[in-house]
Amino acid sequence: MTDRGETGFIKALGRWDTLAVGFGAMIGFGWVVLVGGWLEDAGTLGAALAFVAGGLVMTLVGLAYAELVAAMPRAGGEHNYALRALGSRPAFVTSWAIVLGYVSVVAFEAVALPQTLLYLAPDMLAGRLWSVAGYDVYATWALVGIVGAVLITWINYIGIRPASVAQTIAVAFLIGVGLVLLAGMFVGGEARHFEPWFTGGLAGFISVLVATPFLFVGFDVIPQSAEEINLPQRQVGKLLVVSVLMAAAFYIVVVISVSSALPHAELADAELASAAGMAALWNSPAMGTLLVLGGIAGILTSWNGFLIGASRIIYAMAESGMLPRWFAYLHPRYRTPTHAILVIGGLSVIAPLFGRQMLVWLVDAGGINIVVAFFLVSLSFLVLRRREPDMPRPFRVPAGPLVGWAAAGLSLVLAVLYLPGMPAALVWPAEWLIVGLWWLVGLWFVLRLPRIAPGPGAEDQLIAATENR
Repeated sequence: MTDRGETGFIKALGRWDTLAVGFGAMIGFGWVVLVGGWLEDAGTLGAALAFVAGGLVMTLVGLAYAELVAAMPRAGGEHNYALRALGSRPAFVTSWAIVLGYVSVVAFEAVALPQTLLYLAPDMLAGRLWSVAGYDVYATWALVGIVGAVLITWINYIGIRPASVAQTIAVAFLIGVGLVLLAGMFVGGEARHFEPWFTGGLAGFISVLVATPFLFVGFDVIPQSAEEINLPQRQVGKLLVVSVLMAAAFYIVVVISVSSALPHAELADAELASAAGMAALWNSPAMGTLLVLGGIAGILTSWNGFLIGASRIIYAMAESGMLPRWFAYLHPRYRTPTHAILVIGGLSVIAPLFGRQMLVWLVDAGGINIVVAFFLVSLSFLVLRRREPDMPRPFRVPAGPLVGWAAAGLSLVLAVLYLPGMPAALVWPAEWLIVGLWWLVGLWFVLRLPRIAPGPGAEDQLIAATENR
């Protein structure tokens, strides 16, 4: 049963729907193809500990989000928190950063889908188009990504309910594949394959750790769709934290299970390390195919979740006047922000034309923007705790200031790791070009934005100021 929110959104998401959106958004494609590199760089225990550390950081950030979404259950998530706590221009920076993070994941999955299907159909490459960064782009390969992008965009266009049903089915299958992989460790895994436990020292550990913001981002899709969740506000906050813990457990299970299957060098050389590991654990190529299908389910859940999140925050920015109001249009029948959905979907249609190397570029360019947004949300959490101690908080984080400062500090540390000279520095020119062009466009918008002081009425003041401009 559904009902309509005051803004026109349909409250269609129940408890499992909400959990599926958050968890499914976090578990995309990276675990399928990157696990071999993680084990080679950091070793079994080094990679597992990197995900424990990354999961801890994301849990702390998630707790801040949980309190804020319960207190301010409005579409747009970060946009609302930063606007009330920091004012209009810092709120734009926060929102613009997370939008690039979300859009980069949507585009990433459009490239990941054909790359995954290539494992199942290695002869699918035909019609060479051009070469990008040393990788040939084929018409058939790009077409798979383009068709996938059109399909996911259409599902989101016709309503939140079809999108959530598709998400729930895919997440259930994904969890099932994860359990089969875990069982395989006890059936065909060998303890000697866990070695080496550590490789690469601190640099190896950091190389895995810096991937975690991109791999864990997704729990924050729940706040984006807050106006479409038909649950008590306190439960929404709890579900957000549970989704983060589930994702951390999933990634750690993947690392340990795959590590037990084959020597790390073989996994690193495999086209899809996790599929090779699954096939070895069960001594069956069919099980490797099953895992690839799980990877495809992960692609679809992440793709779908981030299209939901990105379109809602763009809608919220447009509704407050930060972006053109054209983006705030809601479809009269489906009650979805269709203009925002179509623009993001259009970007994902283009992404496969840039080839496989686009996968790496999008991970890094999106990652630094995600942690910047996490830092500003954590800061907003701290500011609101101090400035508005009596604000109703249906979900209240114990030891709030300690959690907030830890989340802000650790997010800032992760952001620094992407800077020049650091282990995970962005690659010049491609990754810096993506980030630079994004922020040049953002600079044009932010300089036109009225300066509105933070406070409970900040959004109303911003709307009034931009309407009279």
